[in-house]
Amino acid sequence: MIVDELSPTAKALMALELIQDNPGISGERLGQRLGVTDRAARRYVGILREAGIPIESTPGRYGGYRVGRGFRLPPLMFSTAEALGLMMAALEGHHRASDPEDPAGSALNKIIRVLPKPVAEPAESMRRIITPRQAAEGTYPNPETTAALVQACTAARRLRIGYTRGDRDPITMDVDPWAVSVRQGLWYLLCWSHTKDAQRVLRVDRVTTTELLDETFDPPEVLDPIAAIEDHFAQGWRYAIEVVIDAPLADIVLARKLGRLEPIDETHTRLIGSTDEPDWYAYRLASLEATFSVIEPPELREALHTLGQRILKASEG
Repeated sequence: MIVDELSPTAKALMALELIQDNPGISGERLGQRLGVTDRAARRYVGILREAGIPIESTPGRYGGYRVGRGFRLPPLMFSTAEALGLMMAALEGHHRASDPEDPAGSALNKIIRVLPKPVAEPAESMRRIITPRQAAEGTYPNPETTAALVQACTAARRLRIGYTRGDRDPITMDVDPWAVSVRQGLWYLLCWSHTKDAQRVLRVDRVTTTELLDETFDPPEVLDPIAAIEDHFAQGWRYAIEVVIDAPLADIVLARKLGRLEPIDETHTRLIGSTDEPDWYAYRLASLEATFSVIEPPELREALHTLGQRILKASEG
């Protein structure tokens, strides 16, 4: 946007936004941000005051402008990244934010209604398609990347994405994006990879680029994103895991990151998972507050035994 081409009214509104975001901003700084002289900046402040907006000013070398107390703000002005970031934070931190009857959901409705159409559409799409779930702190993905993935899910359009894989070289993949979901503080893309010819669950924070392709696709008729992601973590690795935890399902938190949990009875839960690294899995299991029994594999029992011996030796000083 070229500031010089804006009308006086548009510049006055821009001045209001600058004053709101920078209480105490000097006339000189306000003029610089607007691309005008100090005198012109004062003229735009005058326009705001004529409209009944209480712009207060403090004279002197360290003086500046601020919006007076009690002023009712005009419709909110967000950038796309700000709006989508706010939407993501609400859905991630409050599991009922997608419910319009909930106070958080009602507040999101009001925000979406006053957003410009180019910003409101991806925000509303994100709200509809993301499976809300109370989540722990996790790696936070780029809001604009997440919005691009969500919009591709909504439009059923194929994507070409850049993806990093930990310490390995980044790769490029063509995928059919099915759903974006939050699980235990991490954002995931459930998709079909044409590059790997298989279903994949990708970390959204590791998606580096997105390119919308011309091809469309038909998503699965019945799709539970959370269940599909948990099934993905529960299978496909070298060692199949089965552990019985001596605690009810509702009391288990840490184990939810290790695989799929199934209630056995009121006091026991079964953990189904898989891993290529029994030592790492043993370490994570040792963090559980409840006691547990390893049904399989023997490699996991051996890893727990080794870990236990190391802990006992440390406790002996």
